[in-house]
Amino acid sequence: MRTDLFSDDHEQFRASVRGFVGKHVVPNMQRWDSDRLIDRDTWRAAGAQGLLGLSVPEEYGGPGETDYRFRVVIQEEIARVGASALQSGFSTNDDIALNYLLRHATDEQRARWLPGFVTGETIGAIAMSEPGAGSDLRGIGTTAVRDGDGWVINGSKTFITSGILAGLVIVFAKTAAENTTGSSSNDFSLFVVEDGAPGFARGRKLDKVGLHAQDTAELFFDNVRVGENQLLGEVGGGLRYLMQSLPLERLGIAIAGQVSAEAVFDWTLAYVKEREAFGGPIGRFQGLGFTLAELATGIEVCRAYIDRCVREYNNGTLTAIDAAKAKLWATELQDKVIDAGVQFHGGYGYMMEYPVAKAFIDARVQRIYGGTNEIMKEIIHRDLMR
Repeated sequence: MRTDLFSDDHEQFRASVRGFVGKHVVPNMQRWDSDRLIDRDTWRAAGAQGLLGLSVPEEYGGPGETDYRFRVVIQEEIARVGASALQSGFSTNDDIALNYLLRHATDEQRARWLPGFVTGETIGAIAMSEPGAGSDLRGIGTTAVRDGDGWVINGSKTFITSGILAGLVIVFAKTAAENTTGSSSNDFSLFVVEDGAPGFARGRKLDKVGLHAQDTAELFFDNVRVGENQLLGEVGGGLRYLMQSLPLERLGIAIAGQVSAEAVFDWTLAYVKEREAFGGPIGRFQGLGFTLAELATGIEVCRAYIDRCVREYNNGTLTAIDAAKAKLWATELQDKVIDAGVQFHGGYGYMMEYPVAKAFIDARVQRIYGGTNEIMKEIIHRDLMR
């Protein structure tokens, strides 16, 4: 896949990422799937290699890198080997949890929490979804009630990425009693709950269709007391902060979809060139060839839009609408490419020893999390009708 998005600096960084992937990722992927967990040593190794916390300012131990293209390089190199669970975990850490801290944490909170995101010692999670509230976050039941000089949190969350390993969880909770404006948008706030807090418990590792190596868990909060210094941003700012962070979250998912589609297409093209039937490679048959032509074109067109979104994010101009379009289109394309890849591999495409089969089960959630694709369509639709 040709792209003019990257400079020599990005390609030098790519060599470092590729070395990390070859040494620490490829040999461990099968074990991670069996353990349903990516071990902490891998996170620390990524930190030592300079792959985590890229946007953390220098005063907190990070490189202070504001160029998101370096994160794209990481996504690409992990996708090449089909390590979708690691890709998802790193994105949750850097594009979501860390992004909230960078946007809304005080200087004291930054000094306390940011260094660990660089070293890999701190794994972050964002706790929004609940058993009865997914895309409709206004329907959550988790509450935070002011108590003296702190807050008491009660409720439960589910489908939490990195929920088992996370040492820092950003919790979206209802603080309606503190709302003096009368607007329901101000009924919610964000709190940071750290590992070991009394009353904070993790449930089971959820048994998912795909992304087996990515630990996903239920979280429970039973009278969890947090100090005022664990409120993130302003009281009542939670929903607004979520809206501000969604463009990057959805851009990250879109990039994951794009780079996965590119990797699977490359695997499939190589396979149909080598696999023979009826006296020649199966790729010479027009039925396969026309599909490959359509998918190759779709990948190139989508990449142009993704690259534009990355540049806009770097410039601070990426809108929530454009990010929704990117997430919608790239993940739908990913589904088409992988489905064709499985089909063209024939029976081998259904065998888990082939990366295309693993990609098939890992990719299904892409059209669900970060806001379902139906929600993406509704966001785009509403914008068109304004």
